[in-house]
Amino acid sequence: MFSLALTAELNGVTNLRPRDTEDSPFWYTFTVQCTSCRETHPKPVAVNRFENNEMSGSRGEANFVWKCKNCKRESTASIKLGPKPYEHAEPPTRQSIIEFDCRGLEFTAFAPEGEWLADAIDSGTKFEGIDCLGEGEWFDYDEKANEEVSIKDLKWEIRRA
Repeated sequence: MFSLALTAELNGVTNLRPRDTEDSPFWYTFTVQCTSCRETHPKPVAVNRFENNEMSGSRGEANFVWKCKNCKRESTASIKLGPKPYEHAEPPTRQSIIEFDCRGLEFTAFAPEGEWLADAIDSGTKFEGIDCLGEGEWFDYDEKANEEVSIKDLKWEIRRA
């Protein structure tokens, strides 16, 4: 089991999470490496928790099924728990966002592409369409609280759970 952990400085917002529903699934984008031959896939791969793919030989299903071009082994990954909102903390703390079960592969890097959501701490304002986390920061204004809100210093880490 592995988890994707986040550490971020949230100012005025909490519950940072991807927009991830069955009607609008979030595509978690990773760099993937074969654990058998250590070959890294040349392009990022995307996984969503609502899509299941058949494994060869009728062995079941997984959210992501990949056959390494180098060693020809089939590997799988399934999202087991997630997404869990990242909550505001002072100082910022590392928190697990999703957990996944990888068999024969490792996710080595994460790209926070896609739409994210957050809630204002004081006013309850809902912020949608946060899509620039790949740049490492986001700024907006909370009209109800008359203050700037932001997300900065994002650090992503893939860890063994």
